[in-house]
Amino acid sequence: MGAISYYLVYAILWCVSILPFSLLYFLSDCIYFLLYKIIGYRKKTVRNNLKLALPHLSDKERLIIEKNFYHHLCDMFLEMAKTVTISEEEMKKRYKFKNIEIVKEYEKKNKSIVLMAPHYASWEWVIILGKYIDYKGLGIYKKLSNPRFDQLVRDMRSKFDAELISTKDTVKTIKDYQSKNLHGVYLFLSDQTPRLRKGLHWENFLGHEVPVHMGAENLAKELDMNVLYLKVSRVKRGFYEAEFIPISDNVAKEPEFEITKRFLKLSEQQILEKPDYYFWTHKRWKHIGKKNETK
Repeated sequence: MGAISYYLVYAILWCVSILPFSLLYFLSDCIYFLLYKIIGYRKKTVRNNLKLALPHLSDKERLIIEKNFYHHLCDMFLEMAKTVTISEEEMKKRYKFKNIEIVKEYEKKNKSIVLMAPHYASWEWVIILGKYIDYKGLGIYKKLSNPRFDQLVRDMRSKFDAELISTKDTVKTIKDYQSKNLHGVYLFLSDQTPRLRKGLHWENFLGHEVPVHMGAENLAKELDMNVLYLKVSRVKRGFYEAEFIPISDNVAKEPEFEITKRFLKLSEQQILEKPDYYFWTHKRWKHIGKKNETK
């Protein structure tokens, strides 16, 4: 049954991926109507997140953001499917890097690079970065329980010279690369909510104290890697522009937690500029008021 499901899903994704973009986005509009208007997928979570993060806006303003977000969510899902067959030329036309020269300059320092980014705009298509850099591009991801579907995701995201590392294998894999003097650009989506446990570090994010992942900062310091922020903006439907913003090129001198604080501040600024494209379905603020439980 697993094999049948796999090939069925792959066939559907392939059929979607060969659609011209005009039809792809028509399909996205249809899915939006079903997902938002009929099913109401995680609508309660989205509304609660928007109210917590953007209390200065009116209900009407937040409702506009909510609808725009669901439109974008559907677009991004189908754009991910488009990855199955999209050409390098087409991807480069639709996902541009505003200042790739910063990465090239960082590569000259002969240190690996930690690339920190929030779940904003499009993180799926950043895989094209591998076609612009000399270092190996690697993304950290959560492994799926079904091995067939996990392999499908790996295949889709590993196009254009990219590679995936599961969260469980992150430390070992990066240390192996470092021990062989192999440099990489490691993408960490660092705005997710960690599981509640003892010893978590908490920071203010969009007006609320939340637990934060420290993996990117800790690895950067332990292995002496430079850190960049990836700011991805949606130019128009199906087109994105990514900008690299330095966070630190001397991590040894950074105070503890400073790298993470800078990442969160940059994420906040980007979200507040245009909140429509943040991934509001995440339960980012579900641990509000629970800090004492982690001491």
